[in-house]
Order: sequence, then C-alpha cells, then structure tokens
Amino acid sequence: MRIGLVSYRCENRNVAFNLKQIETAMQRAQGSADFLCFGEAFLQGFECLDWKYEKDRTMALEVSSEEIALIRKWTVQYGLSVGLGYIEKDQDRLYSSYVILSEGRVVHNYRRISRGWKEYTRTDGHYCEGTDTGSFCLHGVEMNPALCGDLWDFPERFQTEHLLLWPVYVNYTEEEWEQGALEEYAVQAALAAEDVLMINSIDRDPVSHGGAFHFRGGQTAAALPFDQEGILMVEIPEAE
Repeated sequence: MRIGLVSYRCENRNVAFNLKQIETAMQRAQGSADFLCFGEAFLQGFECLDWKYEKDRTMALEVSSEEIALIRKWTVQYGLSVGLGYIEKDQDRLYSSYVILSEGRVVHNYRRISRGWKEYTRTDGHYCEGTDTGSFCLHGVEMNPALCGDLWDFPERFQTEHLLLWPVYVNYTEEEWEQGALEEYAVQAALAAEDVLMINSIDRDPVSHGGAFHFRGGQTAAALPFDQEGILMVEIPEAE
C-alpha cells in the first residue's frame, strides 16, 4: 500500500481553508497513493479552541457533520482513503479524534487517550479523552493510530506488530528538532512499534515547522524537510 504523509499548512478556526488543503492534497496524490494521512486536529487547527465550552462546541464537529461527509465523498471521487485529525463533538463531549475514511464511509474513529491536547487546568468535564485503542485495516494492511502525547504517556498501550500511525502537533523550533528532538521521537516511537509514520502540520500561529517521518527501528528512514509543504510517500507491503 502506498501511504502519503501530508505535511500541509492549516489555519486555526478556518475549516474552509483546511478543507481546500485536504482536497488539494487528494488531487495531487490521485493515482500515486492509496491512503493519505494528515496531522492532529488538521480540520480545525490544533489551536482552534478557547476552553470555553459554549464557544468551543460550535467549533467542534460531529463525525456525521457535513464537512466530514464532504471528505467521504472525495474518497470516492479521487479513489483515496484519508486519515484526518479533528476536534470531535459527541453530544455534550469534546475530543481530539482521528477519523479514517474510505470509499465514502467511516472506517475507524479514534479518540486521543492522553490529556495534553487541552488546557486541562481550564477545562471542565465536557473535554474528554477516549478510553480505547484499536486497529483498522485498509488495503490489506493492519494499522493502529495514536495521537501525539499518547506515545509519551502510554507507550505500553500501543505496542503492536502492525504499522503505527502517529499524527502529532509539535511546535519545536528547527534548532530543537536538529539538536535531538527528532531522535527522541524516533526512539520513543520504537517503544511501541517497528514501523511508525509521524505526521506534523505546518502552522503560522503559533509556528509549527511541520514535517513527516517514517521511523523504523528507532531510526528515521525517510522524512520531509521542515517548512515545506509536501507529501512523503511510504510503501508498506500487504500482509501475506
């Protein structure tokens, strides 16, 4: 299976712009990828919340929302599966979630289990974490998703022989990345899986330099340059 790790710019609270970015990536990858993966909370931007529930609930989206239905439609139109981070609303609860869409349907919806996605000293019981980890299968490849701090707080819960998807939002400086942060992420990833795909979005407020990485055995096997929109293509063999 050909997996494209999309490191594109997203804008906080600008869902229309972020949807355009998603469709642009799908148009560019059509015919050369089977599955595109975007970063954590890409649909609304990681810094889209104000930690005031009555306001934040209008920014969050249900998995059945028109916006996600549009991306489901695109998965048919462009022949591509999509993994996408978003702030999810489920009744009166909000989550940082990652949805897998393929052939017009929802294949999997994972909710981050670590609390670092929120300003937890300012939030109330409306802002929640998931409780379950699990896998899904696309094109004959079994995969497990984890979101950002999940692999730092609970690496033992994500140990798998399958491919691990690790969408993140990380805004280290380029110097911090170069002076050891990237190696730390590669080593941490290896605590859970042999093959890990990490996707980070580009942001301008605050600054995130983005990047996409294929970690294998605690080493960086392939990467996109920082601050450069692009799609890192990774070939993953189907299970025999």
